[in-house]
Amino acid sequence: MDSKHSYYGTEIKCEEVSIAFPPQQQARQPGLEYLMIPRPIYDNPHYIGTGKMKGRVAIISGGDSGIGRAVAVAFAKEGANLVLAYFDEHADAIETKQAIEKLGQRCLLVPGDLRSKEHCKEVISRTLGTFGRIDVLVNNLAVQFIQNRFLDISDEQWHTTFDTNIHPFFYMTKAALPHMTAGGSIINTTSINAYIGRKDLIDYTTTKGAIVSFTRALANNVVDKGIRVNAVAPGPIWTPLIPATFSPDMVKTFGNDVPMKRAGQPYELAPVYVLLASSDGSYITGQTIHVNGGGFVAS
Repeated sequence: MDSKHSYYGTEIKCEEVSIAFPPQQQARQPGLEYLMIPRPIYDNPHYIGTGKMKGRVAIISGGDSGIGRAVAVAFAKEGANLVLAYFDEHADAIETKQAIEKLGQRCLLVPGDLRSKEHCKEVISRTLGTFGRIDVLVNNLAVQFIQNRFLDISDEQWHTTFDTNIHPFFYMTKAALPHMTAGGSIINTTSINAYIGRKDLIDYTTTKGAIVSFTRALANNVVDKGIRVNAVAPGPIWTPLIPATFSPDMVKTFGNDVPMKRAGQPYELAPVYVLLASSDGSYITGQTIHVNGGGFVAS
C-alpha cells in the first residue's frame, strides 16, 4: 500500500520523500527548521486523535522543531496542552505554538538554557503556574560534533556534549517528578548510535548510551509510584540538527544507508511517543523503542 501525506499542500508518496537532500549547512546548533530545504514533515494529516491524552499536560524539551515539534502536534491532536522548552529558536517555536493552538490546545513557550538547573526548575514552575499539573515529560535535546579521530575530541567538546545531552534530562526529571502522579510518563529521546557505536560521534554516542541506562534505572526506581519511564531511539531523522552539524556532502546522502534507503520524517516517530505517553502503553516501562528505517540493532 502506498503511504501518502500532505507536504505543503501536495499529496506525495512517503517513499518518494527525502531520498536525497540538497547540500546545505547551517551556522550553529541546534539549527533552525524554517531554514531547511525541504522542510521536515512534522504532521501526518491522516492521523486523527481519539482523546488519548485529553486534559493532560506534557512538557517537551526541544519542542520547537524536529522530533519535538512532531510529538507536540501529535499530543495536541490527542487533547493534551503543551509546554515547549527550547533554547532560542523563537521563530520555530512560534510556528509550533500556532500549530498546537490551531488544534484547539494551549501552548506555553519557555525559552532558555536547559543546561542550567535553575532554568529547568523555572520550566516546571511556569508549567505548574499555568496548568497546575504535569502528566508527561519528554526529554528531547542534543548537540553533536563530527570528529573522525578520537584524539581530536577536546575536553571542552566532551563537557559540552554531556552538559547538553544528559544533564538536562536529570535536572528536568528531578524538578518534574515530585509533581507527577500515578499514570504519569517520562520519555527520553536516545539514538540508534547508542547501539551501533558510531565512530565519528563518540561523545554523542556515549551520552545516548547514558540515556538508555538512565531510562532503565529510573523506570525501576519509580515503578512503585505508577510512573512509567521509556525511551525512543531514532535512526536518521530529517531535523535541524542535521544541517547544523553535518557537511553539505553528508547532508546530500543522509539516511541512504539504512534498509529503507531514506531518512525518516519527524511525524513518523510521533505515534510512538503517543503510545508511551498514553494509557495505550500502560504495561510498558524501562524499554527503548527503535524507529530507524531498518537500521537493525542488538538489544
